Amino acid sequence: MPAASLSSLEALGDQFALNAPVERKRMLVIVNPYATTVSDRLRNLVVYALQGRYDVDAVDTEARDHATALTREAAGEGYDVVVAFGGDGTVNEAANGLRGSQTPLTCLPGGSTNVYARMLGIPNDIVDATEHLLRIADDWQPREVRMAMVNDRRFLFSSGLGLDASVVARVDAHPHLKARFGPYYFAWCGFGEFLGKYVAKPPRLETVTDGGAAIPGVTVLVQKGEPYTYFRKLPIHAAHGARLTDPTLAGVVLRSTRPTVMPGVMYRLFSERAQLARHRQVDGFAGVGDVVVRSVDGRPVPLHVDGDYIGDVTDAAYSVDEKPLFVVS
Repeated sequence: MPAASLSSLEALGDQFALNAPVERKRMLVIVNPYATTVSDRLRNLVVYALQGRYDVDAVDTEARDHATALTREAAGEGYDVVVAFGGDGTVNEAANGLRGSQTPLTCLPGGSTNVYARMLGIPNDIVDATEHLLRIADDWQPREVRMAMVNDRRFLFSSGLGLDASVVARVDAHPHLKARFGPYYFAWCGFGEFLGKYVAKPPRLETVTDGGAAIPGVTVLVQKGEPYTYFRKLPIHAAHGARLTDPTLAGVVLRSTRPTVMPGVMYRLFSERAQLARHRQVDGFAGVGDVVVRSVDGRPVPLHVDGDYIGDVTDAAYSVDEKPLFVVS
């Protein structure tokens, strides 16, 4: 990170400390020290800046699911807010620990994409995001959202089976390349997976929503919010009608991955106007409570949640978590 940006963080702390309220909200900052853009110096400067408005404690995660345990403890210890400082995986873990409690979650961008932070309206630049959190201390308005579930695994905004998840699995296998090349490495892996597996022998899936008729396909994307993800600054639009606050799901089923189909699909994913669900080889759904995806031939297919590969499955049952999650942004 440029030295000018780091200096800006230090100046922010001094600026907001001049007019700090007598009573400060207690804030726990959970930091993933291995996230793409996080460093020790950046961590310390962010904490220093936030102390201009909050009573701040900070702790680093040490292993998978550590953030979930930390946020559960924070909810029981009376913190007013928990900040997940890392990528979407860190935010997902933090949310799992806070669901059902009154302690709200917020985020600071530390990953390569930071989808959920952007969905909440938090800037993707760390200086701007820190200033944003400092300013909302004077306009504190937590709101209730819902998480989704697949096979008892909760997620915040998106999940996929098939081609999309295959790309995530390939990217996660090379974290150093993911950190170095970001979305361009995702694109490279996407071409590799498509040409290597999904042209010759794609999986055969069936998707059923709310007990309706089965929809055949080769890839399924399920959303709890919009957009599905980002490519740098560009939002990637898959399904429409998914809202963080609603107890429903939206998604799309891609019927084919033939080379003649994919150019039109890719155009619609990046388009603000041309909806993917209107493509002749895509079926869309929205406002549903349950989605079941099954491998017709029993062949396991990759599954991801919030951009993290979680394994290969033959069945995936989606629903909406009954317990609320509070967020502030």
